[in-house]
Amino acid sequence: MDRTEALSSLTAPGSPYELEEVELYGRPCLAFRLGPPTLRDLFERSRSDEPFLVYEQERLTFEEAWAQAGRIAAVLREEYGVAKGDRVAISMRNYPEWITTFTAVTSIGGIAVAMNALWQPDEMAYGLNDCGAKVLVADEERLERLARQSATSADLGILAVRARDLRDLRGARHLEEAIAAVGSPEMPAADIEPHDDATIFYTSGSTGHPKGVVSCHRNVVSALLSWELDAHASARMAGTELRPPAKQPSTLLAVPLFHVTGCHAVYLSSYRAQRRIVSMYKWDVERAAELIEQEQINSVLAPAAMTGDLVAAAARTRRDLSSLALVGGGGAPRAPEQVRGIDRTFKRAKPNTGWGMTETNAIGTGIVGKEYLDHPESSGRCSAVLQIRIVDEGGNTQSAGVRGELQVRGTSVFRGYWNRPDANEETFVDGRWMRTGDVAYLDDEGFLYIVDRIKDLVIRGGENVGCGSVEAALLEHPDVVEACVYGVPDERLGEEIGATIYASAKIDPAALREFLAPRLAAFAIPRYLRFADAPLPRTASGKILKRQLREEAAAIVA
Repeated sequence: MDRTEALSSLTAPGSPYELEEVELYGRPCLAFRLGPPTLRDLFERSRSDEPFLVYEQERLTFEEAWAQAGRIAAVLREEYGVAKGDRVAISMRNYPEWITTFTAVTSIGGIAVAMNALWQPDEMAYGLNDCGAKVLVADEERLERLARQSATSADLGILAVRARDLRDLRGARHLEEAIAAVGSPEMPAADIEPHDDATIFYTSGSTGHPKGVVSCHRNVVSALLSWELDAHASARMAGTELRPPAKQPSTLLAVPLFHVTGCHAVYLSSYRAQRRIVSMYKWDVERAAELIEQEQINSVLAPAAMTGDLVAAAARTRRDLSSLALVGGGGAPRAPEQVRGIDRTFKRAKPNTGWGMTETNAIGTGIVGKEYLDHPESSGRCSAVLQIRIVDEGGNTQSAGVRGELQVRGTSVFRGYWNRPDANEETFVDGRWMRTGDVAYLDDEGFLYIVDRIKDLVIRGGENVGCGSVEAALLEHPDVVEACVYGVPDERLGEEIGATIYASAKIDPAALREFLAPRLAAFAIPRYLRFADAPLPRTASGKILKRQLREEAAAIVA
């Protein structure tokens, strides 16, 4: 059965994944007729005594997590007056309270604002003021930063998670004490519709202030069910059917919950699967390997750098990692050799990846197993509830193999940016197609290949050089671990090619250029090479901080 046949059979009338046409934000979309209408429905339908959250020595079942969320919701509503549409900001490590607070907020019609836990005081103040948060739920590290600035609203309510000293924070309360005073764990009643706003996730903000991406319940739920549908379709294409596992599935939370990958692809998608989530205080590859063996973890979803750590650890450690069945990625593309390395290293784990954005609620395209091994540079094929196209500068759809800008539309595409009509105008074409800013092409089979970001093209003497292609060539060198390519200002050519490299051993620049000679056109070989002593700086979502490295290189050249 091919993919089209598999999806047709799975979404036919009367099937669990039956699709129907609806209108969302004035756009025609496909929705799952039998899926949970809202996140609250998702949570309520998934209550059980199965283990859900594991953090250090702490464990919560699905039922216990729902009860804790009910108490948090009661505090938010009764003591802080949180009503439908009010924003509640969450800023902390991957503690269980992140999850139960998100559950509480979205279950009473509030909007959960996932704040970047790496933000510094001024950035925190900007985010809180931009979204107009009524309450902030944060851990000690974030609260210490907040105490160093005074630009937030005096009316902001503060609930502290795992914090000791609150003397520097006016009116702050310990969340644990607040919920202990709540008598009943029942979730307060709420009238929520699928099109109601549910979340705000802030983009990375590589230039200027970050933008708040607003999504509704239907946006998010659609993404979750789309992943399920794709998994069933892949099974049918392989001549099998997905069956309920004999043992509860489990996953390692290796990405931040404030990123849509961690929140949606790991946390929220675990409900219907009744999947146990194991989290760590911070990423530590040795601890990760220990937990995989100890908890018999089946899957891990992590950026390419962390996946590389895990592959290396598996090769040298005596830990038994045979329980892994899936090693996923996202946020940035993997080098093809890493895809093959996953297949070689783990006994039964399939490699997988996909392309998605905060604006699409993490979903877009996906690829797994043999298809990924056969197309290691691809991000996969399009989700059933989305459409993608490649267009030129004039908006004309490109044929297979021709590069252009990737655009997307469908049910999981966000409503718009919070209080940014200017950004919405730039992002949406005809109010329906969303510009991604990615340069890509589709092959004859519908596999998507992300080539570059539009702004990451280096124009050297009139020649367009894609940074991604140069980075891929550098990563073929056996000693190159990470590579970031960018344009460096040049008086004669406009721009020259620069690269910052993190390597496992010392590399002679001349030898590296000789290595690149058969792989790249002469004008694409970097003139400026910088070698870092440590892994390259990244955003929380796993993307290399290209702008920072570009500015550092330009300063040296100047």
